[in-house]
Amino acid sequence: MQMDVDFLPLTALPASLHKATNKAWQRLSDALSQADNIASMTKQELPSSNWQALSAQRREALAKVLAISTFALDTLARYPHWLTELDIAGELDANLGREELAGWLNESLESAEDEEAMQRAIRRFRRKRMLGIIWRDLNRPEGHSMWDTAAAVSELAEMCLEAALTWLEQFYAPRWGLPAPRKDGSPQRLVILGMGKLGAGELNLSSDIDLIFAFPEKGETQGGRKPLAHQEYFTKLGQKLIAALDAMTADGFAFRVDMRLRPLGDGGPLVGSFAMLSSYYQDQGREWERYAMLKARPVAGDLDAGDELLAGLRPFVYRKYLDFGAIESLRELKAMINREVKRKGMQNNIKLGPGGIREVEFVVQAFQLIRGGRDTELQVTSLNTALKRLPDLGLLPQEVVDELLPDYAFLRDVEHAIQALEDRQTQTLPSDDVDRERVALAMGHEDWPGLIAQLDEVRERVRQHFDAVIADPEEDVDEANDDGQLGLAQWRLMWRGELDTEEAIAHLTEAGFNDPDKAFKRLQSLYHSRPVQSMQRIGFERLDALMPLLLDAVADNETPDIALIRVQPLIEAVLRRTAYLALLRENPQALEHLMHLCVASPWIAEQLARYPILLDELLTPDTLYTPADKARLADELRQTLNRLPEDDEEAQLEALRVFKHAQTLHVAASDVAGTRPLMKVSDYLTFIAEVILDAVLAMAWKHITRKHGVPEGLNTREAAFLIVGYGKLGGIELGYSSDLDLVFLHDSDGKGATDGPRPIDTPLFFTRLGQRIIHLLTAVTPAGSLYEVDMRLRPSGNSGLLVTSLAAFADYQRQNAWTWEHQALVRARVVAGSDALAEKFNQLRGDILAGKRNKAALREEVVKMRHKMRDHLGSKAASETFNVKHDAGGMVDIEFLCQYAVLALANQTPALLTYSDNIRILEVLTESGHLPAEESERLREAYLAYRSATHRMALTGEKALCDGDAFRTHRDVVTALWEHFLEPPTTHND
Repeated sequence: MQMDVDFLPLTALPASLHKATNKAWQRLSDALSQADNIASMTKQELPSSNWQALSAQRREALAKVLAISTFALDTLARYPHWLTELDIAGELDANLGREELAGWLNESLESAEDEEAMQRAIRRFRRKRMLGIIWRDLNRPEGHSMWDTAAAVSELAEMCLEAALTWLEQFYAPRWGLPAPRKDGSPQRLVILGMGKLGAGELNLSSDIDLIFAFPEKGETQGGRKPLAHQEYFTKLGQKLIAALDAMTADGFAFRVDMRLRPLGDGGPLVGSFAMLSSYYQDQGREWERYAMLKARPVAGDLDAGDELLAGLRPFVYRKYLDFGAIESLRELKAMINREVKRKGMQNNIKLGPGGIREVEFVVQAFQLIRGGRDTELQVTSLNTALKRLPDLGLLPQEVVDELLPDYAFLRDVEHAIQALEDRQTQTLPSDDVDRERVALAMGHEDWPGLIAQLDEVRERVRQHFDAVIADPEEDVDEANDDGQLGLAQWRLMWRGELDTEEAIAHLTEAGFNDPDKAFKRLQSLYHSRPVQSMQRIGFERLDALMPLLLDAVADNETPDIALIRVQPLIEAVLRRTAYLALLRENPQALEHLMHLCVASPWIAEQLARYPILLDELLTPDTLYTPADKARLADELRQTLNRLPEDDEEAQLEALRVFKHAQTLHVAASDVAGTRPLMKVSDYLTFIAEVILDAVLAMAWKHITRKHGVPEGLNTREAAFLIVGYGKLGGIELGYSSDLDLVFLHDSDGKGATDGPRPIDTPLFFTRLGQRIIHLLTAVTPAGSLYEVDMRLRPSGNSGLLVTSLAAFADYQRQNAWTWEHQALVRARVVAGSDALAEKFNQLRGDILAGKRNKAALREEVVKMRHKMRDHLGSKAASETFNVKHDAGGMVDIEFLCQYAVLALANQTPALLTYSDNIRILEVLTESGHLPAEESERLREAYLAYRSATHRMALTGEKALCDGDAFRTHRDVVTALWEHFLEPPTTHND
């Protein structure tokens, strides 16, 4: 049936489009007539009869679609029955549910017997859905926006990817087999990461889809004609999947596929294992790849495994610190964009041109890159979501976001209108007059000049916000003119040597320097030093920008001479690692904390200079001055190690050391700030050691058992091993530079051998485990070592076995141990290892310490050992100094008193066996009536005063010596009690 010429109402269309629309309608009428002829021959309902039944509102909407979109016209001319099918299904008014749409696609693929049929089904499904999407985008049903269009196209791409992948897996399974399960038994599938706008869920109407293919673990396929390596299998599958969507057939294409964002681009493998991808991004990942990975999202295949992969790559994308190095590269990128736009005459490109789509995306990505590691709310792929979160984080004013969101939507609507014309990927404004009128109609404007006027306003606003976000702070300083910035200018001139000596000295004097001549010479020496003068351009520019700010911060300090002396080694240390110069320049708060901590403690200044990575910690004052408790420490370390490849020991060692240094800095910062009492400082330092020992034992056990297996009766999951801490570690009294006194124990009978690929005798297994632990603790990496380890308290000392069985340890303690070794056992405590073995050790320790002893003989042995230590480590008799630790009346006297009390009295007071630290031993002695409360309190005060002094001396770089009259009251108390309990004056021969 020939359709009525008046069927299509043109009154709502501009006159300039009437001719083109009538021509389109004539073509469609011819197609309908042809479809009617075929239907009548097959005795089916005539398509035109359904068209005739369309409402006036539908006809008006059809006129608009035909006037604008040649793609819609081509589609309807080819499949005229689709219009009524979409109408009946409701797709002209709303996107249907994903489950329903995917069901239709899967149903159509069930009958596909070869790849050609599969490709035909997918292309027709995509084309039909796109017709509905474009219809809705141009006619805008109530509540419909650009974001709905973008989401619908993204969802369509995901459905096509998943359906094609599933079909290909099943189709090629008889020939290629299926991948072997993962080590945990779960099945393996291809992981498909959507990048760019697909990853964001915000595809445009005619966009490429950027993909990265990955698979979890290497292996071989099972169940095929012959096994294929997973790399080969997933590569073949990936190639077939690309063709399924991208190949041009008689039905066109489904989606153009771009794989260039994968590691090494077109020159790299099509598919990568998780291990390969993690290694690549960690070792070779470039700055632009960080930008790209902001949008990465699993879109098909194994979605859970995709999430696992991205979780491992998160540290590459989102830096823990505020990434101010990224700010500079973003500024450079801005300049490059401006040059490209100007050079190529791209003003009419609404994506890349000034004030275009890319600039809005750039604003959001800038905040995500710089702040995303800290403000985890920004770790999202959607621009819409990220932009809306910026005001709550204080990163952009709400009024700016209220402009950027609708302006971005407007620009994307223009992009969609341009692409709806021919289903072509273009962002260039049309030059053809008719096409311009079609785009203006799509955007709701009466004519092209009206659209351009609004577009110019939008682009101007976007350009202003774009410029504001990445403005250089120095520009703000140059534009301002108050006293503070004038001072900054003076510091800049002084740093560059552009002030004469008299003027520089006067300025330093005015700034509060006690020795301005020395300070000026120090600055001149640094500026003219070879390391500074040989810096690369970008590094020197960063240093030159930082130094005025740094000198201003130095001058703000009460002791600027000391501040300059202590901070200069840090600056010298980072001359070749200039991201830290950028960090300090861009973050005044970090600079302020740096000055405070360096002036308070040369030890902290030295740590920061030795390990500049610790500067990151200055960016989060909340954690800087609040050390983590043991549970949080364990969780942080576990997360840190889980992000690293399991077989990358070097990375694990480095991570352990950075973790230890950072957490120790937190403790020291809280110490100098006075926010933590002495007991808590030692507690936190001990927690750090315990958490690290737990991790090191697990790493060593995994390494040794993987190579050699385990002795009979043990398993690879749980380390049947014990690390016992002695001394300061055992007594929960670690200091900043304490080494670890350790003893290693196991509970094996020593018989037999391990069950692994390279079996070894059981005693050798445990020896190698102990050696491995010591290696992990003491090996030197760029971040130094973890701890010095002292194993001399093990049975028979350095001549004894490195690792001892619990039975042999018990025999030694009962039969061969010296009294001083039982004294050491008072301070012994399990710090890592098997819970079951720990119970046995605690029982044994209690039995040994509670043994009945001759008190007179015990007293004599303890005093004898104490005199030996004083002679060896204490001050000389004629010295006017006091060694807080080793001299008479000092710390060690109190420790020996406590140890003597436990050995002498635990037999009748078992509560003395509960604790290994001196303070709580004193408390038990008081509670049990062995020590008067007043004397106990005095000992406690003296011990805490001494420990506080040693902590302070460590932070300030002093030796544990002080004036002979220092601590006189405490010394007298300790000496009196020592003489009372252990060495009456008549026998005192000191």
